[in-house]
Amino acid sequence: MALTINHNLMALNAARNLGNSYNSLATSVNRLSSGLRVSSAADDAAGLAIRELMRADITALNQGVRNANDSISLIQTADGALGVIDEKLIRMKELAEQAATGTYTSDQRLMIESEYQAMASEITRIANATDFNGVHLLNGNLSSETHNGALLTSTGKLKVHFGPANDSAEDYYYIQIGSATASSLGVGNQTDMSFKGYTVSTQQRAQLALVGIGDAILSKDKIRANLGAMQNRLENTISNLQIQAENLQAAESRISDVDVSLEMTEFVRNQILTQAAVAMLSQANSLPQMALSLIG
Repeated sequence: MALTINHNLMALNAARNLGNSYNSLATSVNRLSSGLRVSSAADDAAGLAIRELMRADITALNQGVRNANDSISLIQTADGALGVIDEKLIRMKELAEQAATGTYTSDQRLMIESEYQAMASEITRIANATDFNGVHLLNGNLSSETHNGALLTSTGKLKVHFGPANDSAEDYYYIQIGSATASSLGVGNQTDMSFKGYTVSTQQRAQLALVGIGDAILSKDKIRANLGAMQNRLENTISNLQIQAENLQAAESRISDVDVSLEMTEFVRNQILTQAAVAMLSQANSLPQMALSLIG
């Protein structure tokens, strides 16, 4: 290589190597400080695209867990109200049993009848008043076989959505709750007179009411059993969703997160190369001065 003054090729070569080493050092610093192996599309274009899809699914799955937990709270609210209704039905059966015997006069049965109807009215009030976040649970609004979510307010059975897509076999199912008003259960004077639990004002009607209230308790128990089964199903769904999200998070981490031990090794290597390049650039910049000895 010729000894020249205008072009210092060794300095240019050292400067280029210094630039490469310094850029690699900057990349290592960025990765170590952020904890991310992929922080921009330039780092890994394909990996970034896959990571963002995974992140979207992870976020949706975590929200699905919250949705399912909210649904469990809704079910527990309905079940708690049905537990109170159960107490009222038991008291009504006690009153019917009392009125069914012949040791009471008609006036005394009318007093029993007054409490009996008050219990029926309270059952209807509880059923109409029980709601979760504005969704009425026991008044029959959720008893329909069909669901319509096209309007601002959904109607019919309640749709619980927990999956990241909209597949009916994988991403959602429905909660259907029958009506628990006194008329739906067939007790009290709010229902049709043909129902056995209509009244206990006479001995004969009180005897019929014992059967009618038994049927009402059975109907109420079917609702509670269905709710209990649905709660167990939701709890299993939550466990499955958490496992999915956890493993998807692990896969996303393998794409996105930096291996600190390996990156620290690269950092030290690039740091040494940068320091060496700086030293060699200093030496290369002084080499053209050798031409002065020839000129002088």
